[in-house]
Order: sequence, then structure tokens, then C-alpha cells
Amino acid sequence: MHSPPIHSPAPTPPAPRPLVTPARTAAVLAAASAVLAGLVAAEWGPLLSFDRTSAERLHRWAVAEPGLTHTNRVLTDWVWDPWTMRILTAVAVIALWLQGARLLAAAVVVGAAVTTALQQGLKAVVGRERPTWPDPVDSAHYASFPSGHAMTATFTLGLFLWLLRRAGANGWLWGTAVTVAVVSVVGVGLTRLWLGVHWSSDVLAGWLLGGCLVALFITTYGRLALSRGR
Repeated sequence: MHSPPIHSPAPTPPAPRPLVTPARTAAVLAAASAVLAGLVAAEWGPLLSFDRTSAERLHRWAVAEPGLTHTNRVLTDWVWDPWTMRILTAVAVIALWLQGARLLAAAVVVGAAVTTALQQGLKAVVGRERPTWPDPVDSAHYASFPSGHAMTATFTLGLFLWLLRRAGANGWLWGTAVTVAVVSVVGVGLTRLWLGVHWSSDVLAGWLLGGCLVALFITTYGRLALSRGR
């Protein structure tokens, strides 16, 4: 009497690779940033016309609404200022270091430094003039493209969301963090436009570049940690 043949289980097919990955996101955002920077450098007419028209409309509103303009100045100078973002980054670095995540803490420092260097380098290379008004409601220094406020806030708060998710944040904490981050990133860009110190394409570039650097950081750190066995 023969025993029935024993069939080995069929091999499990490999899980499909996700369509959206940090590396692909970084590549898409980098390409979009490069196109936008090229259009600004080439002084493409339709883009400049949109920038000028939208800036003039917002400036009229800012002059007509001094109370709202003051609120925007407080938000942009204190709540969402790049130095506020850098202080938050320093707090995160200290917390990671004390928890023993020293490789990650060092990576965050490098990521923040690269963000600042790239921002200032692009300002110098593109050399775009800021909007000028006979009756300005605020002032700013350095060149206009990209918006340093928008770029720094996008990178810092995007990185904070990743760190929170990595630490297992979920539920109300995660929902609150996402809400605060989205409101802050959008809000800081709008304050710069309202105060007439940036063109719309400057702010868009800041968002794109900040998001690109977050995605690039996540990709690079993931590979670094894998190579270190962490």
C-alpha cells in the first residue's frame, strides 16, 4: 500500500514593491524643483505674469487689512521662523541622542545643515529679486528664490512626522501632528505671500525642495542604517 504523495507548499510569491517610495518621491520632487528653477532662471513670461498678478492682489489686501497683516508678521517671525524650526530640530537631536539613537541624531544634524546650505546656494545662484513696493508692509533679506521659510518648515516638520511615525505614534497624537504640520507648512508659505516678500513660485519651490529633502533623508538614512545593521 502506497502512502499518498506529500505535496510541498507552493512558494510564497514576493510582495509587490510599493508604487510610492521615498526614493521615487525624492526623484519626482527633485525633477519638479529643477523645472521650476529653470523657468524662473529663464524668466518664463507666463510664470512671471502669474507671480506679479497674484503678488499685487495680495499686497493690496495686506495694506487694507493691517490687523491681519500684523498677525501674519507674528506668525512668520516667531511661530514659523526658520530659527524656530532649527530650535525644534535641536530639541529632536538632543532627545534622540539621550535615547541612544546617535546615528539618527547625527543624520538629522547633517540633514538640517544640507537644507540650509542648499537653500542659500540656490538663492545665490538664481539671484532673483524680491517683490518691491512703494508701501511695503514687511521686509526681508537675501535673494527671493526659493522661500527659506517654506523650505525649512517643510523639511523640519516632514522630518518630525517621520520620526513620530518611526517611534510608533498613532491615533490622536498622529492625527494632531499631521494637522499641525500641514497647517504650518501651508500657513508659512501664505504668510510670506501676504507680506509681499516672496513670489508664488518662490514658495512653491520651497515646498517642493523641502519635501524632496525629507524623502531623500528617509531614503539615505534607511540605507545607512541597513548597512550598519540597525
